[in-house]
Amino acid sequence: MNDSAMRDFIDKFNGFYGVAPTAAAQAPGRLEVLGNHTDYNEGRVLSCAVEQTTRFALKTVPGRKCRLKDFRSGSQYEFSVDDIDRRPPRDGSKYVLGMIKELVKRGAAGIGGFDAAVESSVPLSAGMSSSAALEIAAGYAMGEAFGIKLEKVEWAKAGQGVENGFLGLHTGLLDQFSSVFGRRGSMILSDFRTNEVVRTVQVPDGYVIVVINSMKKHNLVDSEYNTRRADCESAARTMAAAIPGVRALRDVSTVQLEAAKSSMDRNPYLRALHVVGECERVTKAVECLEANDIAAFGKLLFESHESSRVNFENSTPELDYLVELAKSVPGCVGARLSGGGFGGISIHLVKADMADECQKRVAAAYEMRSGVVPRSTVCSIGDGASVWR
Repeated sequence: MNDSAMRDFIDKFNGFYGVAPTAAAQAPGRLEVLGNHTDYNEGRVLSCAVEQTTRFALKTVPGRKCRLKDFRSGSQYEFSVDDIDRRPPRDGSKYVLGMIKELVKRGAAGIGGFDAAVESSVPLSAGMSSSAALEIAAGYAMGEAFGIKLEKVEWAKAGQGVENGFLGLHTGLLDQFSSVFGRRGSMILSDFRTNEVVRTVQVPDGYVIVVINSMKKHNLVDSEYNTRRADCESAARTMAAAIPGVRALRDVSTVQLEAAKSSMDRNPYLRALHVVGECERVTKAVECLEANDIAAFGKLLFESHESSRVNFENSTPELDYLVELAKSVPGCVGARLSGGGFGGISIHLVKADMADECQKRVAAAYEMRSGVVPRSTVCSIGDGASVWR
């Protein structure tokens, strides 16, 4: 935890409310590093928490009314603990209210009114899951203030419940797992068959991840996502009919898929080729990190993007160009799109002392070609959520 940043935040809280908070917590944003679209195919994903964090503090007050001050936007919100059964508000308080509802579902009967504040360095709309960071930070602070004890996995599931149950969004556990289980300097290996974090894997010192936003908004994400998922499920059914024990694409090898290619339509085969390849790349990536072979790890990132471009077709010309630029940037060992695709961000694994140069070179070339200035963020791999004491 960045102690000085938290102290500054608590000073702001004191200045705004005229009293010290009862509890405070922080939770980081996250990045998907490898394992693109493997989650709903019961595969494994490598992710990491980043040092960009959301801080949340609250002071308990009598009654049921809550106030929330957002120091980043300057906004203020008011709501009641009893609003959890109403339609979610359209502002940032929906994540806090949703977490209250999830905690009540888990038996937390003592949540009352509070005055709260939030600030965040997690960029918005940048593929770093600012929403999960807020959910977990708010949950941890409420847990400390109201004596709520949950296991780490259950905190992550509560955050997912906010998205799935309260907001009606179809999301997995990757965001919350990463925010809760993050470990400085390490990747997080998550298994989406068992919905658990398997382990963390150390990354060699001296590397950061440069996130570059293509400024290309996701187009047709919902329909394209649904189509890709249906193609994967179709391929899995074909493989299950041919090979006993196959439940999902996670159970299929590239060799087995190639043997069954003639029995599939083009799109299900290509989508499966990407997902099966990603599952294998995640396994190889762990081996590379264990062997301290950062060059081989970076090569897997480039391979992942090429598969996204050719097989899953969820890249864009803008993302392709950002990744192509990375191949000629000194100190950059690998790059790929991150997240759902169809726009959004690329991630670039770069030597820390070359990160600024990487940003400048890629931004200048991208602007010259597209006329658009990309937004970039340098991310060190950070720790997971924690309570301030």
